[in-house]
Amino acid sequence: MPATMEKRRTFRELHQSGCFVLPNPWDIGSARALQQLGFKALASTSAGFAWSIGKADNHVTLDEVCAHLTALCAAVELPVNADFEGGFARVPEQVAVNVARAVATGIAGLSIEDSTGDAANPLFERNLAIERITAARAAIDADASGVLLVGRCEGFLVGQTDLNLVIDRLQAYAAAGADCLYAPGIRTKEQIMTIVKAVSPKPVNLLLGLPGLSVAEVADLGVRRVSVGGALARTAWGAFMRAATEIRDQGTFSGLGRGHAYGELNKLFS
Repeated sequence: MPATMEKRRTFRELHQSGCFVLPNPWDIGSARALQQLGFKALASTSAGFAWSIGKADNHVTLDEVCAHLTALCAAVELPVNADFEGGFARVPEQVAVNVARAVATGIAGLSIEDSTGDAANPLFERNLAIERITAARAAIDADASGVLLVGRCEGFLVGQTDLNLVIDRLQAYAAAGADCLYAPGIRTKEQIMTIVKAVSPKPVNLLLGLPGLSVAEVADLGVRRVSVGGALARTAWGAFMRAATEIRDQGTFSGLGRGHAYGELNKLFS
Protein backbone atom coordinates (compact mmCIF):
# COMPACT_ATOMS: atom_id res chain seq x y z
CA MET A 1 0.00 0.00 0.00
CA PRO A 2 1.55 3.37 -1.02
CA ALA A 3 2.20 5.83 1.79
CA THR A 4 -0.17 8.76 2.16
CA MET A 5 2.38 11.31 0.94
CA GLU A 6 3.09 9.17 -2.11
CA LYS A 7 -0.61 9.09 -2.94
CA ARG A 8 -0.75 12.86 -2.61
CA ARG A 9 2.23 13.35 -4.92
CA THR A 10 0.67 11.03 -7.47
CA PHE A 11 -2.60 12.92 -7.28
CA ARG A 12 -0.95 16.26 -7.92
CA GLU A 13 0.95 14.82 -10.87
CA LEU A 14 -2.33 13.68 -12.44
CA HIS A 15 -3.44 17.32 -12.53
CA GLN A 16 -0.40 18.53 -14.46
CA SER A 17 -1.41 17.36 -17.93
CA GLY A 18 -4.01 15.39 -19.84
CA CYS A 19 -7.46 14.46 -18.57
CA PHE A 20 -8.33 11.70 -16.11
CA VAL A 21 -11.57 10.29 -14.72
CA LEU A 22 -12.16 10.43 -10.99
CA PRO A 23 -15.08 8.01 -10.38
CA ASN A 24 -17.01 8.23 -7.13
CA PRO A 25 -17.37 5.09 -4.98
CA TRP A 26 -19.70 5.11 -1.99
CA ASP A 27 -18.19 2.32 0.13
CA ILE A 28 -15.13 0.08 0.39
CA GLY A 29 -16.47 -2.51 -2.06
CA SER A 30 -17.19 0.00 -4.81
CA ALA A 31 -13.83 1.70 -4.18
CA ARG A 32 -11.92 -1.54 -4.52
CA ALA A 33 -13.88 -2.49 -7.63
CA LEU A 34 -12.97 0.81 -9.28
CA GLN A 35 -9.34 0.29 -8.36
CA GLN A 36 -9.42 -3.17 -9.93
CA LEU A 37 -10.92 -1.66 -13.09
CA GLY A 38 -7.80 0.44 -13.51
CA PHE A 39 -8.80 3.97 -12.54
CA LYS A 40 -5.96 6.17 -11.32
CA ALA A 41 -7.73 8.02 -8.50
CA LEU A 42 -11.09 8.13 -6.74
CA ALA A 43 -13.39 10.71 -5.21
CA SER A 44 -15.93 10.23 -2.47
CA THR A 45 -19.56 11.19 -3.02
CA SER A 46 -21.56 12.86 -0.29
CA ALA A 47 -24.84 11.63 -1.78
CA GLY A 48 -23.71 8.07 -2.44
CA PHE A 49 -22.27 7.70 1.06
CA ALA A 50 -25.36 9.23 2.70
CA TRP A 51 -27.68 6.82 0.88
CA SER A 52 -25.48 3.87 1.84
CA ILE A 53 -26.09 4.60 5.54
CA GLY A 54 -29.79 5.39 5.10
CA LYS A 55 -29.59 9.18 5.13
CA ALA A 56 -30.37 11.96 2.66
CA ASP A 57 -27.55 13.88 1.03
CA ASN A 58 -26.18 16.71 3.20
CA HIS A 59 -27.52 15.03 6.36
CA VAL A 60 -24.43 13.12 7.42
CA THR A 61 -22.26 14.26 10.32
CA LEU A 62 -18.64 15.32 10.30
CA ASP A 63 -17.75 12.27 12.39
CA GLU A 64 -19.48 9.95 9.90
CA VAL A 65 -17.73 11.51 6.93
CA CYS A 66 -14.28 11.41 8.53
CA ALA A 67 -14.74 7.75 9.46
CA HIS A 68 -15.85 7.03 5.89
CA LEU A 69 -12.85 8.84 4.39
CA THR A 70 -10.47 7.02 6.71
CA ALA A 71 -11.94 3.68 5.63
CA LEU A 72 -11.75 4.53 1.91
CA CYS A 73 -8.15 5.73 2.09
CA ALA A 74 -7.07 2.63 4.01
CA ALA A 75 -8.88 0.26 1.63
CA VAL A 76 -7.30 1.29 -1.67
CA GLU A 77 -3.89 2.10 -3.11
CA LEU A 78 -5.29 5.05 -5.06
CA PRO A 79 -5.45 8.72 -4.07
CA VAL A 80 -8.87 9.75 -2.74
CA ASN A 81 -10.40 13.19 -3.22
CA ALA A 82 -12.92 14.06 -0.50
CA ASP A 83 -16.34 15.50 -1.22
CA PHE A 84 -16.27 17.59 1.96
CA GLU A 85 -19.49 19.47 1.22
CA GLY A 86 -19.30 22.95 2.75
CA GLY A 87 -16.69 22.06 5.33
CA PHE A 88 -19.40 21.23 7.90
CA ALA A 89 -19.26 24.77 9.24
CA ARG A 90 -20.15 28.31 8.31
CA VAL A 91 -17.37 30.41 9.84
CA PRO A 92 -13.88 30.14 8.33
CA GLU A 93 -12.22 29.29 11.63
CA GLN A 94 -14.34 26.17 12.09
CA VAL A 95 -13.95 25.22 8.43
CA ALA A 96 -10.20 25.20 9.07
CA VAL A 97 -10.58 22.94 12.11
CA ASN A 98 -12.76 20.51 10.16
CA VAL A 99 -10.47 20.50 7.13
CA ALA A 100 -7.56 19.57 9.40
CA ARG A 101 -9.60 16.58 10.58
CA ALA A 102 -10.24 15.57 6.98
CA VAL A 103 -6.56 15.85 6.09
CA ALA A 104 -5.77 13.45 8.94
CA THR A 105 -7.90 10.73 7.29
CA GLY A 106 -5.30 10.27 4.54
CA ILE A 107 -7.09 12.00 1.66
CA ALA A 108 -5.16 13.40 -1.30
CA GLY A 109 -7.65 16.15 -2.20
CA LEU A 110 -10.59 17.98 -0.71
CA SER A 111 -13.34 20.21 -2.07
CA ILE A 112 -15.18 23.05 -0.33
CA GLU A 113 -18.57 24.23 -1.62
CA ASP A 114 -20.06 27.71 -1.34
CA SER A 115 -23.72 26.67 -1.03
CA THR A 116 -25.55 27.42 2.22
CA GLY A 117 -28.55 25.07 2.10
CA ASP A 118 -30.78 28.14 2.54
CA ALA A 119 -33.15 28.55 -0.41
CA ALA A 120 -33.50 32.28 0.27
CA ASN A 121 -29.72 32.82 0.20
CA PRO A 122 -28.29 29.74 -1.55
CA LEU A 123 -24.67 30.91 -1.79
CA PHE A 124 -22.45 32.27 0.94
CA GLU A 125 -21.76 35.97 0.60
CA ARG A 126 -18.79 36.39 -1.72
CA ASN A 127 -16.23 37.64 0.81
CA LEU A 128 -17.22 34.97 3.32
CA ALA A 129 -16.96 32.29 0.65
CA ILE A 130 -13.44 33.46 -0.19
CA GLU A 131 -12.46 33.52 3.49
CA ARG A 132 -13.65 29.93 3.82
CA ILE A 133 -11.34 28.84 0.99
CA THR A 134 -8.47 30.80 2.54
CA ALA A 135 -9.08 29.04 5.85
CA ALA A 136 -9.14 25.63 4.18
CA ARG A 137 -5.86 26.44 2.42
CA ALA A 138 -4.23 27.44 5.72
CA ALA A 139 -5.38 24.25 7.41
CA ILE A 140 -3.99 22.11 4.59
CA ASP A 141 -0.66 23.95 4.62
CA ALA A 142 -0.28 23.93 8.41
CA ASP A 143 1.53 20.59 8.34
CA ALA A 144 2.71 20.69 4.71
CA SER A 145 0.29 17.87 3.92
CA GLY A 146 0.27 18.47 0.17
CA VAL A 147 -3.49 17.88 -0.03
CA LEU A 148 -4.98 19.40 -3.18
CA LEU A 149 -7.72 21.98 -2.52
CA VAL A 150 -10.71 22.22 -4.86
CA GLY A 151 -12.82 25.38 -4.85
CA ARG A 152 -16.42 24.77 -5.87
CA CYS A 153 -19.01 27.31 -6.98
CA GLU A 154 -22.48 25.77 -6.71
CA GLY A 155 -24.25 28.53 -8.62
CA PHE A 156 -25.62 26.31 -11.38
CA LEU A 157 -26.92 23.79 -8.83
CA VAL A 158 -28.86 26.40 -6.84
CA GLY A 159 -30.41 28.30 -9.74
CA GLN A 160 -27.84 31.10 -10.01
CA THR A 161 -26.73 30.41 -13.56
CA ASP A 162 -24.99 33.68 -14.36
CA LEU A 163 -21.73 32.39 -15.81
CA ASN A 164 -19.97 35.66 -14.99
CA LEU A 165 -20.89 35.22 -11.31
CA VAL A 166 -19.56 31.67 -11.31
CA ILE A 167 -16.33 32.65 -13.04
CA ASP A 168 -15.79 35.58 -10.69
CA ARG A 169 -16.06 33.25 -7.71
CA LEU A 170 -13.85 30.56 -9.21
CA GLN A 171 -11.16 33.11 -9.98
CA ALA A 172 -11.40 34.44 -6.44
CA TYR A 173 -11.13 30.92 -5.01
CA ALA A 174 -8.05 30.32 -7.15
CA ALA A 175 -6.49 33.52 -5.80
CA ALA A 176 -7.35 32.37 -2.27
CA GLY A 177 -5.42 29.14 -2.72
CA ALA A 178 -7.62 26.62 -4.52
CA ASP A 179 -5.52 24.30 -6.68
CA CYS A 180 -8.42 23.10 -8.85
CA LEU A 181 -11.75 24.71 -9.75
CA TYR A 182 -15.15 23.11 -10.08
CA ALA A 183 -18.57 24.41 -11.14
CA PRO A 184 -20.98 21.46 -11.01
CA GLY A 185 -23.98 21.89 -13.26
CA ILE A 186 -22.29 23.41 -16.31
CA ARG A 187 -23.05 21.30 -19.38
CA THR A 188 -22.50 23.03 -22.69
CA LYS A 189 -19.20 23.09 -24.54
CA GLU A 190 -19.33 26.88 -24.53
CA GLN A 191 -19.69 27.03 -20.73
CA ILE A 192 -16.90 24.54 -20.22
CA MET A 193 -14.47 26.28 -22.56
CA THR A 194 -15.22 29.66 -21.02
CA ILE A 195 -14.50 28.44 -17.49
CA VAL A 196 -11.36 26.56 -18.50
CA LYS A 197 -10.00 29.69 -20.17
CA ALA A 198 -11.04 31.95 -17.29
CA VAL A 199 -9.18 30.02 -14.58
CA SER A 200 -6.18 28.85 -16.64
CA PRO A 201 -3.61 27.58 -15.80
CA LYS A 202 -5.46 26.07 -12.82
CA PRO A 203 -7.07 22.71 -13.69
CA VAL A 204 -10.84 22.34 -13.95
CA ASN A 205 -12.97 19.44 -12.68
CA LEU A 206 -16.10 18.67 -14.71
CA LEU A 207 -19.09 16.77 -13.35
CA LEU A 208 -20.59 14.33 -15.86
CA GLY A 209 -23.58 12.63 -14.26
CA LEU A 210 -25.63 11.95 -17.37
CA PRO A 211 -24.99 10.57 -20.88
CA GLY A 212 -23.61 13.16 -23.25
CA LEU A 213 -20.05 14.40 -23.66
CA SER A 214 -17.24 11.86 -23.71
CA VAL A 215 -13.90 12.04 -21.91
CA ALA A 216 -12.17 12.66 -25.24
CA GLU A 217 -14.50 15.56 -26.02
CA VAL A 218 -14.05 17.32 -22.68
CA ALA A 219 -10.30 16.73 -22.81
CA ASP A 220 -10.29 18.63 -26.10
CA LEU A 221 -12.07 21.47 -24.28
CA GLY A 222 -9.22 21.65 -21.76
CA VAL A 223 -10.83 19.86 -18.83
CA ARG A 224 -8.21 18.22 -16.62
CA ARG A 225 -10.37 15.82 -14.61
CA VAL A 226 -13.89 14.34 -14.72
CA SER A 227 -15.97 13.12 -11.78
CA VAL A 228 -19.44 11.57 -11.75
CA GLY A 229 -20.74 12.55 -8.31
CA GLY A 230 -23.51 10.27 -7.10
CA ALA A 231 -24.24 8.90 -10.59
CA LEU A 232 -22.63 5.48 -10.07
CA ALA A 233 -24.50 5.11 -6.78
CA ARG A 234 -27.75 6.15 -8.49
CA THR A 235 -27.11 3.57 -11.21
CA ALA A 236 -26.67 0.83 -8.61
CA TRP A 237 -29.75 1.97 -6.68
CA GLY A 238 -31.72 2.09 -9.94
CA ALA A 239 -31.06 -1.60 -10.61
CA PHE A 240 -31.84 -2.46 -6.99
CA MET A 241 -35.13 -0.56 -6.93
CA ARG A 242 -36.31 -1.94 -10.27
CA ALA A 243 -35.63 -5.53 -9.20
CA ALA A 244 -37.16 -5.07 -5.75
CA THR A 245 -40.24 -3.33 -7.16
CA GLU A 246 -40.74 -6.13 -9.66
CA ILE A 247 -40.64 -8.71 -6.85
CA ARG A 248 -43.15 -6.70 -4.79
CA ASP A 249 -45.57 -5.84 -7.60
CA GLN A 250 -45.36 -8.84 -9.93
CA GLY A 251 -43.89 -11.62 -7.85
CA THR A 252 -41.33 -12.26 -10.56
CA PHE A 253 -37.54 -12.14 -10.47
CA SER A 254 -36.31 -11.25 -13.95
CA GLY A 255 -34.40 -8.24 -12.60
CA LEU A 256 -32.19 -10.57 -10.59
CA GLY A 257 -30.97 -12.15 -13.81
CA ARG A 258 -29.16 -8.95 -14.78
CA GLY A 259 -26.87 -8.86 -11.77
CA HIS A 260 -23.10 -9.15 -12.03
CA ALA A 261 -21.88 -12.74 -11.89
CA TYR A 262 -21.31 -14.12 -8.39
CA GLY A 263 -18.04 -15.74 -9.37
CA GLU A 264 -16.72 -12.59 -11.00
CA LEU A 265 -17.51 -10.52 -7.92
CA ASN A 266 -15.76 -13.02 -5.68
CA LYS A 267 -12.75 -12.98 -8.00
CA LEU A 268 -12.77 -9.18 -8.03
CA PHE A 269 -12.48 -9.03 -4.26
CA SER A 270 -10.22 -12.03 -3.73
